[in-house]
Amino acid sequence: MYINKRPIFLVHGLWNNPKLFEKLIKKIKEDDYELYRPHLPHKYGKTSLRRLARDLDSKIEELVGPEIEIDIVGFSMGGLISRLWLQNHDGFLRTKRFFSIGTPHFGTYTAQMIPSFLMPGIAEMKRGSSLLSQLNNDLTSLENIECTSFFTKWDLMSFPGWQSKLSIGDSYGGDRYMGDFKRMYGKDSEFVDVTSVTAVSRTMNKKFLEKN
Repeated sequence: MYINKRPIFLVHGLWNNPKLFEKLIKKIKEDDYELYRPHLPHKYGKTSLRRLARDLDSKIEELVGPEIEIDIVGFSMGGLISRLWLQNHDGFLRTKRFFSIGTPHFGTYTAQMIPSFLMPGIAEMKRGSSLLSQLNNDLTSLENIECTSFFTKWDLMSFPGWQSKLSIGDSYGGDRYMGDFKRMYGKDSEFVDVTSVTAVSRTMNKKFLEKN
């Protein structure tokens, strides 16, 4: 059986840390993959997404060097951090696959009332923000990457949920992904819904096992 040998980076989102992915990792056969879960401290939204993308760039180079091709998975805000790295830091030159899970690619009403001087990282996720406009107005750098976005109608953080559908590549939603991707509060915030985790991991495993 073909086993994916490309390093996979899992990028957490707001109010999360790398523990977020523990249930998903169990489902995507941890032993078969080289997985990395960099910690990107966001100070509850006080750190800008652009700064976090620079931090991610440094982490990737530190962990696997400057040239090795990777796959990257972004959860919620982590998908936007990943896109900034892909589109603004030439990450697209070394990336085969990009998965986003519940990422507000076109913004979220949850962030609309947050002032940028208090929490720039959250404010950058407002619908129509300059950061999102820059990312979405030119998708050229994503054209040669296998992009997959997962979305659900009921998403407390990416609202409305269909805003998590990236306008390039494959997208998956509907009944199999109807469970809420996130637990909004609590120190044990994680990717919790069993139906969602199972459906997402099944799709990811299928794509990881495709020969390049």
